[in-house]
Amino acid sequence: MTKEAVFGYVQKKYGATPDYPWERYPKYAVLRHLKNKKWYGVFLCIPRNKLGLNGDDMVDILNLKCEKDMAILLKDDKTIFQAYHMNKKNWISILLEEANEEMVLDLIAQSYELTL
Repeated sequence: MTKEAVFGYVQKKYGATPDYPWERYPKYAVLRHLKNKKWYGVFLCIPRNKLGLNGDDMVDILNLKCEKDMAILLKDDKTIFQAYHMNKKNWISILLEEANEEMVLDLIAQSYELTL
């Protein structure tokens, strides 16, 4: 799944557009609730090896909030990882190039609900 596909989905479903809050990191984007402004998703472009994978090429990841027990169950270190640069108990990182679209959309919906 691509970052652009996720952006299209959240705009259609939630009316949200990505926010780019960090001038220093122009490729990083936050998905926020329209009313409470809480984050339910964060896009980062990081070196693959930051996920514990081989290689230093840049990859897109999506950080999503999830229930603590679910984060433990989902983590497979191929597609879903402990959250990069977020609370590792309540957030996961998804390697978008490896992710199943249906799974990503379901996890976005869960993250959205958890951050209402």
